[in-house]
Amino acid sequence: MTTPSTAQNLPASPRHAAGAPDLPSTTFAGRAGMAVGALSVPMVALYFVYSGPPPQWNVLTRSLLTLVIMAVLTAFGVALERLLPRDDTGRRTIVGQLTIVSLLTYVAVILFATSLEAGTPLAFPDRGMDPTTDGPLAAAMALAHGPIAHLWIVMFFLGFARAAQQFTAGTSPVVPRWTLRGAIVVGAINLLAIPSLYFGMDATHFYAINGWGADALVGLITLVWIGLIGLGIHRAGKNRARTLT
Repeated sequence: MTTPSTAQNLPASPRHAAGAPDLPSTTFAGRAGMAVGALSVPMVALYFVYSGPPPQWNVLTRSLLTLVIMAVLTAFGVALERLLPRDDTGRRTIVGQLTIVSLLTYVAVILFATSLEAGTPLAFPDRGMDPTTDGPLAAAMALAHGPIAHLWIVMFFLGFARAAQQFTAGTSPVVPRWTLRGAIVVGAINLLAIPSLYFGMDATHFYAINGWGADALVGLITLVWIGLIGLGIHRAGKNRARTLT
């Protein structure tokens, strides 16, 4: 039974808890996000080293880098979940839940597509096949790497922008406002890439489903901006830490 005297010592309400800074989660999310952005540059660069079918080491190395990036992105999502706002009942808001579920679904989709991509050189090591264009697995992974990944990352960026905007209305913003505006822009870019499934599989075409523009370039922009979101979280955390000292 709670007495009036002990009630004064109870934790703050969920609304107040949501506004309290979580500095360890902020630090973790910031560093993980920045690591995603940094690792994505060499990973995407490996796709452009060879004009023809890449050697096995190239495909396996970029696949391994993708696995590492997705692992770090999962850690980023777990930490980010602790930073997004809650409602009066202590539950995560709808847009906050959409943000995290969409991000983790995106991770699962990319892992599936990467598994198919690495399967080509593993199964046919001596045939000089490009796993993004040759063989049945190329067609199988095209939708996953392209429109499916684009749509779910759109839901992540727009959900994050909305959830973090709600947070910045309080006393403890999770990211600077430029981060939110950029998330909306990158979400719109991914949205524009979704119809690429109508434009074939010629990877030399900018807007093909597996093309260098709608697939590789948009993917790079997406992961780099997650890195900038991590930078924004890191800077906002440092500002909060200074206000507490």
